[in-house]
Amino acid sequence: MAAGPAVDPRGPRFAAIVTTVVLAVVLLTQWWPLLAVQTVVFAIGAFVGLKPAPYSILYRALVAPRLGPTSEREDAAPLRFAQAVGFVFALVGTVGFVTGVTTLGIVATAFALFAAFLNAAFNFCLGCEMFLLIKRFSPSPRAS
Repeated sequence: MAAGPAVDPRGPRFAAIVTTVVLAVVLLTQWWPLLAVQTVVFAIGAFVGLKPAPYSILYRALVAPRLGPTSEREDAAPLRFAQAVGFVFALVGTVGFVTGVTTLGIVATAFALFAAFLNAAFNFCLGCEMFLLIKRFSPSPRAS
């Protein structure tokens, strides 16, 4: 997963707020089509890029113009990894609901909701931290 350009850190937090609301609605209603849509949103952010992700587009169009510019930037690679982790949990949750394994759907959705809530409420990106730990403990290629 290639790192993209650095991003305004307020955008991913906005996305986490929207994601938290979406996943909470899914848990309350168990309406799997909404979880399937969130799965696609995660997939776009993880595998296509953050810029074309739907919540990023909403942030740039509706929120960023009201906030003003920022000089802060965040590396896109950990954020894309976090989107990939969210994608896996949302996909497992969707499959659980669709196949009638409701407990699997609820648990997977709850894990995704927990991570999104941490980011939305406390600005703590669990997936980003996982990315950094994996990177830190992965063997680095040696120059010959």
